Amino acid sequence: MALVIPAIDLRGGRCVRLHQGSYDEETVYFDDPVKMAKLWRVQNARVLHVVDLDAARGDESPNREAIRGITDALDIPVQMGGGIRSLDDIEAALEMGVYRVIIGTAAVRNPPMISEAVERFGPQRIVVGIDARDGEARVQGWTEGSGVDAVELALDMQERGVSRIVYTDISRDGTMEGPNVQAYRTMGAALSTTKITASGGVGAHKDLLSIQTLGNYGIDSVIVGKALYENVFPCQQFWSWNQKDEIDLDTFSTAPLHDPSVLQ
Repeated sequence: MALVIPAIDLRGGRCVRLHQGSYDEETVYFDDPVKMAKLWRVQNARVLHVVDLDAARGDESPNREAIRGITDALDIPVQMGGGIRSLDDIEAALEMGVYRVIIGTAAVRNPPMISEAVERFGPQRIVVGIDARDGEARVQGWTEGSGVDAVELALDMQERGVSRIVYTDISRDGTMEGPNVQAYRTMGAALSTTKITASGGVGAHKDLLSIQTLGNYGIDSVIVGKALYENVFPCQQFWSWNQKDEIDLDTFSTAPLHDPSVLQ
């Protein structure tokens, strides 16, 4: 089964979700990101996906303290994206306890930096985020087009030593209307060694099953955000979602933490 990775998108220090990447269509879910992260961990999350939306758009970020709090609180790997534009940014994120960083805009605008980052920090610590609309990679927190084809970008990143890509279809993100399976299949068929984490559109159990069919295309994991916050999965009733203010958030599951291949 593809690994399900809960998402925490941060804006203004709070947990939010955007609709199709629009900063004007924001829903605030929780005010305490650390508590939210602990709840996902209690529900047996094995990896956590965190996005700094303020930094992604180039704004000054109020979220770094929350991110450090999350990495300090959890015993699982945390991957973080948003505003990572330089090698110094990567190093700062790793020093905060982030296991691996996701680089988006800089991968489009400064590809040689990706080569240097992989060489300096290792492929396990560097992930490229490709956020696409109609096949075009978007940059600057999804607010600007790049003129770069998403699959061509992925091929370039593979040549530069990138071992994992997070691929988001912006038109599906936050809609819960189902993932763009064909887009993942197309990119996966083009790549030979780089793995893909799918992102965008998951709204029901059947969507996870559709992702599961893509294993032969290198898709081994999927990021889920709004669907988890909206409590759409029946199993969440057994994960104490409805008693989230009462459960012990400091006692984590003893199940195996992760499939090591997902961290490559």
